[in-house]
Amino acid sequence: MTTPLLRLPAIRRSGAEPLHADGRPVGGTLLDFWQWSASDLVSNATRGRLAEYLVHRAVGSPEQSARDEWDAFDITTPDGIHVEVKSAAYVQSWHQERLSSIVFRTPKTRAWSADTNRQEAEARRQAQGYVFALLHHTDKPSVDPLNVRQWTFYVLPTRVLDVRTRSPGLDHAHVAAGAVRAGNALRGALASDRAGRARRLTWRCSGRSGPCIIGSSGSAWAAMPLNFGVRLPRSR
Repeated sequence: MTTPLLRLPAIRRSGAEPLHADGRPVGGTLLDFWQWSASDLVSNATRGRLAEYLVHRAVGSPEQSARDEWDAFDITTPDGIHVEVKSAAYVQSWHQERLSSIVFRTPKTRAWSADTNRQEAEARRQAQGYVFALLHHTDKPSVDPLNVRQWTFYVLPTRVLDVRTRSPGLDHAHVAAGAVRAGNALRGALASDRAGRARRLTWRCSGRSGPCIIGSSGSAWAAMPLNFGVRLPRSR
């Protein structure tokens, strides 16, 4: 009987798993591989995955889950909202003559299912909301993608992109022009922004050792603690 070639689910690993030959360790661990392959956090690919992780934490997705490479969108919030995260940065790993221009690409795509190995006939934006994650820091020697103070997040419902965006590019000026300072957190901005404007959310920290929250100024916060000391305001 032939074993069915079904989808393999992503399994969260600890990093302690060893390289082995049929169970016999041969030196090196999964953590060693991660350190070798993903230590350049400024590189486009790794920075993008870090941005997804920051949004994953901010919206309160299950911490023990694992990123699925083949999903049609990046994150599902606890409220069931599908989110696509796009990242950009002024500073790159390579030698630059000038700071990079900020462009977020938001093309319509034909979703592919890892469960069926089939592609949808219609091209569309797969997520219900977009988070444009900008690593806004411009001093190259001190850039640190792990420092949440160096990030700004712009949130737009997909319906706004579908109506307003004619090209597959959305530059920083376009997003920032629609930014508003409001009391919605990331989840609230994705779910309830009926004005069709981008909401600008940043990490705000209390001193050097105080907690950080993601949100906008002038708001009343009901903080929800996260594991590494960052607090997320609940939308009201």
